[in-house]
Parts: sequence; structure tokens; C-alpha cells
Amino acid sequence: MAILLPVALIGAAMHVYGQGWFTPNPRIDLAGPIAGWNHWGGDAGGTRYSPLTQVTPENVWALKPAWTYHIGMIKALGQSSPTFEATPIIAENRLYTCSGVTRIVSLDPESGREIWAFDPKSDNFSTYQLNCRGVTYVRDPAVAAGAPCAGRIVAGTLDMRLIALDAATGRLCASFGAGGILDLRQGLGKYERGDMAVSSPPVFIDNKIVVNARVIDNVRVDVPAGAIRAFDVHSGKLAWAWNAVPPGMESASKTHPGESLVRATPNSWAPMSADPALNMIYVPMGNAAPDHFGGERRGLDHYSSSVVALDASTGKVRWHFQTVHHDLWDYDLPSQPVAFDLPTAMGVVPALAQATKQGHIFILDRRNGKPVFPVVERPVPQAGAVPGEQLSSTQPFPANPAFIVRAKDLTEEAMYGFTPYDRGKCRDLFRSANYQGLFTPPSTRGWIQFPSFMGATNWGGVSIDPHRNILIVNTTQAAALMKLVPRAQVAQLQKAGQPVLPGTGSPYGLTMGPMLSPFGAPCNRTPWGSLIAIDLKAGKRLWEVPFGTTRDQAPFPIWLKTGVPNLGGSVITASGLVFIGAATDNYFRAFDIRTGKIVWQARLPGGGQATPMTYRLRKNGRQFVVIAAGGHKYLGTRQNDALIAYALPE
Repeated sequence: MAILLPVALIGAAMHVYGQGWFTPNPRIDLAGPIAGWNHWGGDAGGTRYSPLTQVTPENVWALKPAWTYHIGMIKALGQSSPTFEATPIIAENRLYTCSGVTRIVSLDPESGREIWAFDPKSDNFSTYQLNCRGVTYVRDPAVAAGAPCAGRIVAGTLDMRLIALDAATGRLCASFGAGGILDLRQGLGKYERGDMAVSSPPVFIDNKIVVNARVIDNVRVDVPAGAIRAFDVHSGKLAWAWNAVPPGMESASKTHPGESLVRATPNSWAPMSADPALNMIYVPMGNAAPDHFGGERRGLDHYSSSVVALDASTGKVRWHFQTVHHDLWDYDLPSQPVAFDLPTAMGVVPALAQATKQGHIFILDRRNGKPVFPVVERPVPQAGAVPGEQLSSTQPFPANPAFIVRAKDLTEEAMYGFTPYDRGKCRDLFRSANYQGLFTPPSTRGWIQFPSFMGATNWGGVSIDPHRNILIVNTTQAAALMKLVPRAQVAQLQKAGQPVLPGTGSPYGLTMGPMLSPFGAPCNRTPWGSLIAIDLKAGKRLWEVPFGTTRDQAPFPIWLKTGVPNLGGSVITASGLVFIGAATDNYFRAFDIRTGKIVWQARLPGGGQATPMTYRLRKNGRQFVVIAAGGHKYLGTRQNDALIAYALPE
């Protein structure tokens, strides 16, 4: 009995936990495919899909850290949020990535050994988000193979420079711009430090490097143009510039010396994608300033919150699809448009999936921008708008509810709380502001915005399995309290120490913040975060599971499987795994794409607010899965500087 009992307990433990302490490491299958990760989104279209099969739902339990690289901690500047949220790329059998202040490094992909590093020493003054989501590899056709700078690593900086480095050595490419660096502020006219920053990787197409940039929000109306620009890959010479000026307003006057572009146009800050076969670039657009009052925009929001297809050779608009009319909620397009081929009864359609902050996923024909799944215009709330505002009476909604990935509208009765006390406080907050559902008009009384300014989805976007025709999306379900502040009250509130975004040049400033209980939990019902799978061929929801736990945000034993806010994206493998960090509980997880079941998870040294990637480069080599564990100040996750690669044990 003394012998049998431990054996029985061991057997029970193995039954409960699956393969674990006493199971031999699995044999590594060397017969499968090899593949790299050539673009930020895996491919030019951003599907974030890998054909690799070595790591499977059956052996993923054995994944262990293979190497860790520390890219360097970032010192916070004032209210800035230092992050490490980059997705590395693989080129020329080297791995490339960037820190939040665009320190660019090249690593050995199988050992994590640093090959070279380049620090642009950016001026990060007034840059609230210190981030670089990735770099881009380009092949310069004007340079002979094997010569210096034949392969180039290109990245933008937080102080608006574009840098080209030799992929092999990390040295600046002298032929590009002024000794390897372009000043992207040229032609923007009046410019203040911190006005703009490049945080998303450029796109390489038609021998051009195409760059977008974020423009500072809610500070003032008179901001530089949010132009998309293309530069010759070899020389850096400007090939074209597209500014989101409405048709018929192209000749609008410039107001500052040295200015060649109309000011205050919508910008694009999220990663772009491309279709080389169609010679198109797909641009997710932001808003015209200011974000929450549009009475004085003069029509400049014609392209706001739209996905815009540009001709890669000329920069001319081929089509655009607007996801929010006259956007007053900062529901700008936050994520990369994803190009994929969709089988239909009428044949294969070259499609594009665009996720939005309001929780709508639009599936479009990427040749012409027409919806593949029907879109309907529905009436939206009109009551409570401030004087001078011109609301859109309708907004576009996916007709198929499978593509609406936000929770149901809020109600006072459904306010959440751990106790009657905090639930009552949340109900008080609900009664303190206007709420009529999605697209409640901004007001001076204040309004509840759900989804919040963070969005149901953010830059993590979606991943698509092109063979199973499955779309994976992670969502955040949390509300925010917003309020327009009349101009005469802005300075007074700021003097009293209240955080007010000034919106100088507009009739209103803005206060904003998450709608939280006294215990710091979202006031709306759980789940506060979900992971969702959608069958794209059938247009049906396959599964939805709560994503993340309250661990690392609440004391033990309040570690609940409520789902939590998240920031970052996913990766899908051909073997049927979905890898994702993103959640506020500092875990890196793998889900079975068939069921939504967690089949592996590992603790990270910091928040996994990044999108992972995966590669296998040799026939006798291992598959690696890599994620940046940098954390995020505004999500409250632990900050770190670790890039971690996982693989099956040798």
C-alpha cells in the first residue's frame, strides 16, 4: 500500500495535468516545413500565419525558453509610456527587432546572440508612447548581391527620421538620404517637438519605402499633415506623397512657411499592408483633429476612420471604405488591414479584413473595397450633441452578427462589482453620464463610451489561417467615461490639477478615463477580454472564450478567469496553434484553434503586450516561437526588456 499510493497519486497528477513532470520530452519532428518571418505581419498582407508544424497541440506542453535577449530598459520621460512591443522579422538568416526608442538590433535566430546594434539617439521629448512595433527588410536592386547595403533594414524613429542600415553590419547606407538618414519633417511646415512619430514598420513595394506616422491627439487643432509618403529604396528621394484631403480641396492654402501639405488631415499610425500583385497599399486611417468635436473640421474627415487603397506607383487613391462617418469617438482604424484569399460560391475572392475599435470586422474585396459580407447603414443616437456639431444619422454595421465582436450594450442593472458596495458605485457612475449605446454623442455632461477609446480591438488586429479559413481576434470589453470641457473651463481645471487634454484651437478640451469601480475593476460585466474564432467561409462564430485572468492585477485569492483587457496580437501555425500574449496577467499562451482550449502557457517576466512570431530555418533545426515581454505602463503590466524564444527541448 505504501508503494501503490504514491504511484496512484502520480498517475492522477499526470491525468489532471496532462504530459508533465514525469513524461519524457517529445521527439522533435524534422520532416516538416521550414519558414521564416519576412514581414512584421508574417507576409506582405499581414495574415500572421506560419506553415510550420513542428510544434503541435500534442507536444506544445514541452515548450521551454531556448534563449533570452535583453534589448535595454527605457527610462520614462515625464508622462511617457516606455514599451517593448516589437515583432521581430527574419531576413538573410538573421533576426531583427527594435526597442521602444528604436534601438535596432540584429540577433542570431537560434542562439539570441547579438550580431550588431544601432542606436539612433532619438529626441523623445513630448512623446507619450515610446514604442517601435517593428522594422522592415528591403532588397535594393541598384546594389549588387553581396555588396554593402544590398539588403537594408529600414525603420522610422520617434523624432521623425527614416533610417536605412546595412542588414549585415548595421552601418548606415550612405546612398540613402543624408548619409543613411531622411528627415521626415520636411514639407510639414510649423512643427513642435513631439508632434509626430513613426512607430509602425514601413511597407516595401514597387522599390519604394512607404511610411506613415502618428500625430499627437487632443493637444491642439493646428497640427501637421498626416501624409503617407513613398521614398526610393536606394536614394531616399521622395516618389510621392498622399495627403488625406477631400476631393476638390487639394488646392487648399498652406498656412505656414515651408509647408507643402494641407495641415490637420487624418493620419495613419497603425501598420499598413500591401498586395504586390495588385500593386496596392492598404492604409488604416486615423481621425482629423480634434478627435471628439467635428464642428470645425471643414470636411477634412472625408478619409477619417477609413481603409484606403493607394496605388503603389503613384500614391493615388484606388478606393476607400469608411468604417465610421464623421468620427467623434476616436474610433480610428487601429490595426493592419489583412489581405487573404476567401473561397466563395462564386470563386476565390481577394479579400481584406479590417478590425475596428467599435468591435466591427469588415470583410472587403481588396480589388475595389466593396463588402464581401453585407454592410448596412443603421440609425445611431442623435440626442445630446453639443452646439455646432453635425452628427451622422447612420453608421455602417456588419449585417452578420458574427463580425460584431463587442459585448452587448451596457445597462444600469448590469453594472459589475465584487460586492454590493462597488456595484452601487458603478451604478452611480452610469447615472452620472449620458449613454444611449454605441455612438452616444459627445457632450459637456459627459458620456459613457463602450467600447472605450482603447477599442474592442486595437493594434493587435486579427490573424487569419488561409487554409482553415479561420479568423482569430482578441478583444477588450471595457467602458470609458468621457467629457467635453468648454474652452473657458480648461485652464481653470488644469490649474486645479485635473488632467484635461487642451484641444487648443477647438471650443472644447477633453477629460477621459476608464470606467472603474473603487476596487479598480471595469464596471461592465465580464468577460473583460475575449478570444474569438470566426469561420470566414461560413460567416459563423466558431468559439469564444474568456481571455486572461486577474492574476497580476488583483491580490490572491482574487485570481479570476474573467477575461481581462489586452493589447497585442496572435499568430497561427499550420499545426493548429494560436500563440498570444497580450493579456494583463503576464502569461504567454497557446490555444487549440479547433476548440479554443488552452494547451500551454508560460509566465513572462513582463507583460506580453506584443505580437509573437515563429520560424524554423534549417531542416535539422527547431521551430522557435518568440515574443517581446516589455509590459505597458497604461495597462499596469510589469515592465521588462526581454525578448524570449521558446522551442521544444533538444
